[in-house]
Amino acid sequence: MDTILGVIGPIFWGLLTLSVLVGVHEGGHFLAARACGVRVTEFFLGLPCRFNLHHVSRRIGTKFGVTPLLLGGYAMICGMDPSPAEHAPQVLGLVHRRGKLSVEEISTELSIDEDAAMEACVQLLGWGALAPAYDPEKGEGPSSKYYPTTYASMPRDAAGNTIYDGKAFERSGATAEGEPWEPPFSDEEFYARERSHTYLGKGFWKRTFMLVAGIAVNLLSGFLLLMSIYSIVGVTVPVDSTEVGVVEEGTPAYDAGLRTGDVILSFDGVDVSTWSDIQQAAQEFDSDELAITYERDGSEFDAMVSVTEGQSLGISQSTTVVHLNPIDSAHLAGAYVYMTGTSVAQLLNPARTMEVLNGSTSIVGISVMSAEAAAAGPATYLTFGALISFSLGFMNLLPIPPLDGGKLVIEIIQAVIRRPLPVKVQNVISYVGVGMFGLLFVYLLRGDILRFIM
Repeated sequence: MDTILGVIGPIFWGLLTLSVLVGVHEGGHFLAARACGVRVTEFFLGLPCRFNLHHVSRRIGTKFGVTPLLLGGYAMICGMDPSPAEHAPQVLGLVHRRGKLSVEEISTELSIDEDAAMEACVQLLGWGALAPAYDPEKGEGPSSKYYPTTYASMPRDAAGNTIYDGKAFERSGATAEGEPWEPPFSDEEFYARERSHTYLGKGFWKRTFMLVAGIAVNLLSGFLLLMSIYSIVGVTVPVDSTEVGVVEEGTPAYDAGLRTGDVILSFDGVDVSTWSDIQQAAQEFDSDELAITYERDGSEFDAMVSVTEGQSLGISQSTTVVHLNPIDSAHLAGAYVYMTGTSVAQLLNPARTMEVLNGSTSIVGISVMSAEAAAAGPATYLTFGALISFSLGFMNLLPIPPLDGGKLVIEIIQAVIRRPLPVKVQNVISYVGVGMFGLLFVYLLRGDILRFIM
């Protein structure tokens, strides 16, 4: 039973910690996208899985849910895929004028092959510009791993807005899903208006804002959490007095009769008034017998402590809890942010990369440390969570696709050259980044297995 609990505990606390922090990160992307007027079709805690629990927001149409694969999370921001479909404008207009069409019917009416028609439908589906029309007889459904073969028009108001556009969508007089709607503009203009509600349709600064929002929320939430702990819960600090904090059982001091709360008056014949005095006397002590005079409940006692060379006495300094003011709390939390950022940045320094990696951990290590922190108490666990939040934020800033920092590098390059990078180039960069990320994960996982399991 102990073995089972020893495995389940780290798994539970690791999943809880990472799921919450990734949820916070993706929540930053979600809020930034909505603030920029970009549609978000899904927001899930956990990796994509057709088995999930979800609720569709009536106000903005976003599907909020959780999947059983609690190793991450995602916000499905429309227009993140840079690959455009050649016939998307014509498909968009045609489906809305007809209400509902199969890929085969679209192919026939537009005189294009079915693969091109499907490509356009998939792109528009990802933009929230078309709705899926599932055919149960073909085994289609929301949980199917294949795209549907039929697509329907989205509910539209007179201006062409959909439910994904939030407050801009006028429900009164709007069409229903699959109902024909005649666009009051050309197919190209209709397509351009839909694109304006996507990530691709926004300028450099709004794209950058959406990319760094997740990182910023991780750093801000961790910062505020540490401030709250330091100010409300308090910080345990050592007291420079001669009162004994903890006496470990089975140690020389315990066997000699010393207990927590005793006040040491003299140490090896030297009168002491601070813990620093005790440490100084301990450094000068070089005998097998140590005389300690201490006070307990107003009475003095003498104890002879037998200590062998290299053995610890088994006593520790007393501590107290101090509640910091907001300014000091912010200063201390900021120091942790700076320390974490500096450490992650050393990964980019070839001379320090391996040193930093060897001191880093993967999901296995985070799970083990999460369980240990939880066992130490709520304050310790929350502090650990804040530090992991900092690490998650800064790690996502690394210039490696598919991390946010890698996507940001691509945006900067495109802004400098004043044109989009070819899709093939972006795909190659992404593949290289995924490969590097995979190698990094395997290396850290190997280190954790050797450290915590072997």
